[in-house]
Amino acid sequence: MTQATEHGGPPAEPPVPADVDIMSRDVRWFAHATGADWPPPAQRGHLAAPRPDTEVAPALPESARGGASVPLPPGTSELLENAAHPAGRPVGAPDAATALGHALVTGFGIQRKEPENPFNDHRGYPSVRAKFPVQVFVRDGERARVLDPYRHALTALAGDGAPAAGREVLLAGRYTRLPDSYRWFRGTLVNLELGINLRQLCLGMELFGLSGRLRLPGPDARRDLDALGLSPHEEWTLPLAVELTDEDPAPAAAAQGAPDPLPPERVADPVLAETVALNRAQDFGRSEPLGPAVPEHLPQAPISWAEVLWRRSAGRMPRGLYGMSGRRRTVGPQVLEAAARWLTVPPPGDTLAAVWDEVRITGVLQDVEGHVDGVYRLHDGRPSLLEARPGAPEELEGHYAYRVDPYNGGDIRHATAVWFLSAHPRTLVERFGPGAFTAAQYAAGWAAQGVGLAAAASGLYARPARAFQEVPAQRLLGLDTDEMVLCAVITGTPRFSGPMYDLRL
Repeated sequence: MTQATEHGGPPAEPPVPADVDIMSRDVRWFAHATGADWPPPAQRGHLAAPRPDTEVAPALPESARGGASVPLPPGTSELLENAAHPAGRPVGAPDAATALGHALVTGFGIQRKEPENPFNDHRGYPSVRAKFPVQVFVRDGERARVLDPYRHALTALAGDGAPAAGREVLLAGRYTRLPDSYRWFRGTLVNLELGINLRQLCLGMELFGLSGRLRLPGPDARRDLDALGLSPHEEWTLPLAVELTDEDPAPAAAAQGAPDPLPPERVADPVLAETVALNRAQDFGRSEPLGPAVPEHLPQAPISWAEVLWRRSAGRMPRGLYGMSGRRRTVGPQVLEAAARWLTVPPPGDTLAAVWDEVRITGVLQDVEGHVDGVYRLHDGRPSLLEARPGAPEELEGHYAYRVDPYNGGDIRHATAVWFLSAHPRTLVERFGPGAFTAAQYAAGWAAQGVGLAAAASGLYARPARAFQEVPAQRLLGLDTDEMVLCAVITGTPRFSGPMYDLRL
């Protein structure tokens, strides 16, 4: 792989070839970050050959089949309607059990259906193809349940009954919820969605007064997959666990001695095997307190939390077409201020916060009062002009994988802001170990969802994307050649509207 120059600067040539396909781009970045070589095409022809998509995995894990369900509390939407954004909080959740139910509905409940949209349902957060590969589990003592938003319930799982010290919420992503054609890219997308889901969980908990601690995956995290009945292991990420700290913990189980070592994972699909190996490189395991999910001192807006989650959109198109389209509109400086404040809130726990400190935030802005159009860098929550560049969003549109055509909307030229989150993968691994590569994607997903909530409160759509051509984007944004774009978020004013069926409870 191309190394840095002798003076310590970025390499003259990008570590990942400019013409690399998007499906293998990030696994190549991981190879660069860990000092490995990506074998030449002649040695991996069996991996490059495209395969037809197979059936994706079901929306709920197989361990939920036939399980008894416990209804979630009704009335969450009404409670949120009476909580003003941003500082207001719902009232009326009488105990910790009810509060957690409302927090789960706040974070993950279905919001609406758009009849003309090919990808339903719509929740308060985005997901690739509306597949929602991240599942939400609640474990309490020896009981484990999965959130079923369609039944508005928690459904019991057939796991191994491994006891938990207290009540905890676990987030685990399933790669096979996305089609095989996504290849290695399934790992990236699921990691980003884990970060998005983590922010939604923390948002719901914060609004309903719950506190907790985050446990990132460690050496024994595969045991959580067994406890939840998630099989085969290779289809699942290691879970992120949030331990609730608002109640007395359950009695600790009697010591049983050291558990038997876990057998090595054997994955027949070589692409999935590499994806799983990257995920299993995480070696954290510490429990760290949650911080805030909502920034302080946000600009005031006459809107409720229920309305913010209802408005959240990744953009619309008419008549069942794909993608998003917008229109140019001058916005006030408070729109930029709100997005910047959401972007300054670090993800929870000291580990993720330290990883987040290595992430650079660059924005391409236009039509913001008091700011010239161009490229900006966010420093300490304030955007500073890097380069005045009128027309930069239109340039970016030329580097976006989804073109504007009669069947698809890939409208970047009318965007108010396109935020790019980037980092130096090799620096991350040198500082925090190989698991930091995945942790940085959690952090980027967390930040992207913050931009989405800020946009919703401002009447904008926000579309997370990993579809920009990386090398042209690096040049336009002034990034280093060895700086990986973790995620981008396109925000703008929607061009189209249409009927929406309210599905909130």
